[in-house]
Amino acid sequence: MPTELRIHAVHEGGLRMRATNGPYTVTTDYPVAPGAPVAGFTPMELLLASLAACTGSVVASLLRRQHQPVAGVEVEARGQRRDEHPTVFTTIALEFVVRGAGIDPAAVGRAIAHADRLCPVLAMIKPGTPVTTSYRIVTAAEATSLPSSSGER
Repeated sequence: MPTELRIHAVHEGGLRMRATNGPYTVTTDYPVAPGAPVAGFTPMELLLASLAACTGSVVASLLRRQHQPVAGVEVEARGQRRDEHPTVFTTIALEFVVRGAGIDPAAVGRAIAHADRLCPVLAMIKPGTPVTTSYRIVTAAEATSLPSSSGER
């Protein structure tokens, strides 16, 4: 049987909305004028945050299943938007920073490749928006400078 997810969103004035799923709340907002203060993520930032969180957790889980010595996974998500409305993303780039000594780059590449079928957010976005991925492996000794030993997909 299909699973239903539910969110309840309430308008709080201007372009601000408060969305809840019961115990958790997130506020979205959009600046009425460029540079105006906002009270939360814009909806498009929240979409990127969802994508980064979903793919990051999948990659971390797959690397641990491959017995890789992962100390941490971070994801930098960048989206380019159209100037005209609707200002949808035209491209998205995901950069994974995998922390740990002795991590196999091939294992990282495999984990990222499998994110397509295991992360539902990526599976929904990718048919309509090109998504590129890259990664860097950072050992504990390199953690302060974040040098690149990267692979690109």
